[in-house]
Amino acid sequence: MKELDEITLARAQRGDRAAFRSLIEAYKRPVHAIIGRMMVGRARQAEVEDLAQETFLRVYRALPAFEARGPGRLSRWILTIATRLALDELRRLRPDPAAREQSDDVPGHDRTDDALHRRALASAIANAVDELSAEQRAVFLLREFHDFEYQEIASTLDIDVGTVKSRLSRARAQLQLSLEELRHG
Repeated sequence: MKELDEITLARAQRGDRAAFRSLIEAYKRPVHAIIGRMMVGRARQAEVEDLAQETFLRVYRALPAFEARGPGRLSRWILTIATRLALDELRRLRPDPAAREQSDDVPGHDRTDDALHRRALASAIANAVDELSAEQRAVFLLREFHDFEYQEIASTLDIDVGTVKSRLSRARAQLQLSLEELRHG
């Protein structure tokens, strides 16, 4: 993900609307991606969009006080806000696995066996990730999809580094078990 340049960031911090629109454009996809992955099967696209908008509203309000202390800080800060909002929403929702829908069906024209196998595998992985608890899913997605370090995940989720490692280990073990069952079942 490409970071926003310092000049545009400074302009956005001073309230320049065009600069803030540039910030939204730069981070819209990763914000939607993390929220969508965390909410898979539990929220419709409109709800994911609402959480993304709330993320950018909170970014807008807090941006003047934000201090970029190195590369990647802005993106990690924005993804932290998105992750916390998604976790809050997951805690608010009652788990309803029976109502889970496959939200990431990808329309395609290629119907070869290989393409069908890849889609089935992608679907199985998405379903396995969806089976993780909200806490395990958050840690797993931040580590594996967004390359957060353990300390960054701990700070983002307001938990100890040991808890991060434990949740990540359990998530990986559960995913491995789910995928093994799929392969042999």
